[in-house]
Parts: sequence; structure tokens; C-alpha cells
Amino acid sequence: MNAPLVLQVLKSPEAVAGFTATEWDLLVRQAKAANLLAHLHVVFMDRGLDKAIPERPGLHFKAAHKIARRSVLAVRWEVSQLQEALHSLAIPIVLLKGAAYVMAELPISRGRLFHDIDILVPGSALEDVEKRLMGWGWRTTHASAYDQRYYRTWMHEIPPMKQIRRQTVLDIHHSILPLTARLKPDPKKLLSQAVNIEGEGDLYWLCDVDMILHSATHLFHDGELEHGLRDLVDIAELLRHFATRDGFWQALCDRAEEMDLVRPLVYGLRYVDILLGVVVPDQAKAWMRERMPGRLLVSVMDGLFLRALQPDHASCNRWGTGLARWMLFVRSHYLRMPLKLLIPHLLRKAFTGDEEGAVPKEVQRFIANNDP
Repeated sequence: MNAPLVLQVLKSPEAVAGFTATEWDLLVRQAKAANLLAHLHVVFMDRGLDKAIPERPGLHFKAAHKIARRSVLAVRWEVSQLQEALHSLAIPIVLLKGAAYVMAELPISRGRLFHDIDILVPGSALEDVEKRLMGWGWRTTHASAYDQRYYRTWMHEIPPMKQIRRQTVLDIHHSILPLTARLKPDPKKLLSQAVNIEGEGDLYWLCDVDMILHSATHLFHDGELEHGLRDLVDIAELLRHFATRDGFWQALCDRAEEMDLVRPLVYGLRYVDILLGVVVPDQAKAWMRERMPGRLLVSVMDGLFLRALQPDHASCNRWGTGLARWMLFVRSHYLRMPLKLLIPHLLRKAFTGDEEGAVPKEVQRFIANNDP
């Protein structure tokens, strides 16, 4: 089966030069579903392909580009407000994911949309950070006593906070995986290797290898994969940018071992290679082969991820796409919590109708399309 157009273009952008009007229309729809419309616009501009875009599809790409630029400005403003609110605490504020890409001025920040701000702070400072932010107009979400206990006892973050005036959402992490997760990356090691640029004071972001490991961990431990392809593109672009550093690949593999994040990195490298054509050197591939799960499990995971990482668009669905996303949703919860905690938690969520326990929309589609 041919890959969706958006994947073909991500691998070989020059292919758009021969696109018909119908193919341009489908590309726009798939890219919009994957949250990659603005990213593709940047790719086309960088390669001088913008002149190949017909007028009407071009309007969609230009509009997405303007929204992405506005999003970057909003991120910079929110980060400045966080700095001002937390400055007197004299603790490192480590930006994660999109906000880090913006403040570190990484290429992937161009053409990327942002839905919230994620930060990592020392666990000992959580209470002070929360109190200070409440004084600056941030309020906790998930107000029920159960949800508060769930986050504060088991998770790697406190309940998300929302700014009452701007309605922006802030996720405050003290680790990158739940305390109950099977993998145990040490947040102190992440904080100790965080970097910044001169003059930024207490504002940091993860070092290059940790940034990639976190991105891979987020993608391959998260059950919400509607924008999984965009997250995979993040990993691909980070690899392409940082791989020019001498010794990068060895440092990345060594850090994965040190941080107990081997499996997420193995999957991340495997799927950026298969789906996006990222060149992984032989040395790293040999390291992957030695740590790859058994052949049967690899086949199963390929069957799941190669479906689930497609754009969430009808033209990209294959048989079993909805089922694959549901199985990965279940897997993500299994990786986050032991069964003795997970089963009661999911049952409670299902019976109370909370979103986290609800049947994902992909599964609803699968059931609807396969009802005997």
C-alpha cells in the first residue's frame, strides 16, 4: 500500500513539483490533520519549492505559517511571564518540548504549533512553584479530590494549570515519566545537564541528547496518537540538527542506557528511519539491533505504530488503524502504572465518564465500521 501523500512529501519534498490539483487538495487535508501544514510550508520555502504550490493550496500553507509565527510569539510571551513569576525562587526552569524548541531557536520551532507550555522543575520546589503561579493568575484544573490525588501521588506532574486571563495551559513536571512507570529516568540527571544561553538566567532547556530522549519517551509512552506523526517529525528534525556534532550518536545511545530510556529511543530511531527516511548510521543501527525486542514483538509493534503514526485522516486509515490506536492507548497505561493501580483507575474513569477513561474516538470508529 502506498504511503499517504504527506509522508511521501516529508521524505521527498521535491515530489510536489508534479502534483495534480487533486493531489494538492489531499496533501493539504492530510497535513492539516497531522498538524504539519505550517511545517511543510517551511520545508517548501527552504528548498525553493514555494513557486510550485498552486495559488489556492498556497493560501492554506501561508495561513498556517502565519498562525505558527503567532504561536511562537505567544510562547515567548508566556515564557517571559513564567520567568517573572518564578524568578525570586532562584530555581532552574527547564522548558520542555515546543517551548524549548522556540527559546533554543531550533529549526523545528519554525512552522510548529503549540498547545501548552511544559516545564520541568526540581521536585522539592513544586509547592513553591505552584503557590507562586497561583499568585500570578494560574489556577489548577482537575478539581476533584481523586484527580488531585492521582496526579500528586502517582504522576510525573501536578494537575495542569490554566491562566485565568489568557486561558493558556501550563504543565509542571518534576520528572518525564510517572513515578509508577516501569522505566525510571532520573530527573536530577536531566536537570544537571540542562543548558541555556548567556543572559537567560534561570531559564534552561534539556541538552541535545536529553531533548531527543524526552521527545521519544513522550511519543512512545503516550496513548494519544492523533498527532503522533508531528511528534515523530520533531524527533526527525532534532536528529538532523544535532547529528552534525562529533560523537553525537554514541553520546545519544550511551545517554539512553544511563537514563533507562533504551526502548523509547530504539522505537524512535526505527520509525524515523522507516517513515521519514532519516539516515541512522550503521553504528547506531548495530546498537539498536542488540537491544531490539524479539522478532515477534517487533512485528507486532510495527503493525501497531505503522498504522497509528499515520495522519488522523480518513484517506490514511488502513484496516485496523482504530484498533491499533486503542491497543497503544491501553499499552501506554500499562507502561505508566502497575495493574493493581491501573485497573481500579480505568474503571473509575470509565464509570465517571471522564475523558481519560473514555473510549478513544479511533476505537469508536473501528467499532462503528466493523459492527457485525
